[in-house]
Amino acid sequence: MAHIAAIGEVMVELAPFPTADNNGREIMALSFAGDTYNTSVYMARLGLTTDYVTQLGEDPYSEQIMQRMANENIGTGMIKQLLGRSPGLYIIRNTPDGEREFFYWRKEAPARELFASQEAADQLCQQLVNCNCVYLSGITLAIIGEQSREFLYNSLRKLREQKVLVAFDSNYRPRLWRDKDEAQQAMLAIMQHTDIALLTLDDEQLLWGDDSVAGCKQRYAKYNLSELVLKRGAEDAIIITPATEIRVPVPPVQGVIDTTGAGDTFNAGYLAGRLMGKSLEDSAKQGIRCAGIIIRHRGAIIDKAIFDKELGA
Repeated sequence: MAHIAAIGEVMVELAPFPTADNNGREIMALSFAGDTYNTSVYMARLGLTTDYVTQLGEDPYSEQIMQRMANENIGTGMIKQLLGRSPGLYIIRNTPDGEREFFYWRKEAPARELFASQEAADQLCQQLVNCNCVYLSGITLAIIGEQSREFLYNSLRKLREQKVLVAFDSNYRPRLWRDKDEAQQAMLAIMQHTDIALLTLDDEQLLWGDDSVAGCKQRYAKYNLSELVLKRGAEDAIIITPATEIRVPVPPVQGVIDTTGAGDTFNAGYLAGRLMGKSLEDSAKQGIRCAGIIIRHRGAIIDKAIFDKELGA
């Protein structure tokens, strides 16, 4: 069975219910999420052997995160727990049209120190070499900082030499970067070590001022990508390889409630498909189907029974 490891951060998530008491106080639902973690959950549900790579504390919430991963059949053997530390926190607010905004408290999160030295990066590399694929995002790049990114790139280069695929979702969040130039340089740097690029056209517009398919193709043409996947919301997903270009329609979805995690879930469906031997088109269809389920429910990670039932419907 194909084996994938996702690298990133799991945070405490607070999402308000649409109710309040007589004093106007909000009732908050506690959960745990993070872009690459969300993808890990759904990859594991889709049948991939999945590990997660991060750092947590030894506090009660970190213990709950570890237990959640175990419940979802996500391997935790590459996770370090640091004494006296605790995970980051964020709150979600949703607008009436289902879009979302985030408020973060994450500066002291131990995941930021995941690649604090080349020695630490090399130790992880020795574990990751047994995987078929590693997956990470622009959020992973942003939180670890400039020097740690160099250590990470060195490890990715070594992994690719050992035939481990690297999948990357740019997932650009401006508030996590010093400025746009820093983000642009980091995104281009990791493309040198990427096989499968999973990009969202809205993020490309935000980062580069260019939301055209032709512009994306030109920007990344010089990199040795085996697959460039462009997610475009309700419009066709586009897959570009050195040999072909495929457009996969996105069926309309009724009853959209919350778009949180839609791109992460698409990535899970797509990567699970590709690593299990499905075609480019069928993998994209699976990703689209998974994302279409998520956006009809509140929160980035929905109940497994609901997900499995709707996926099989």
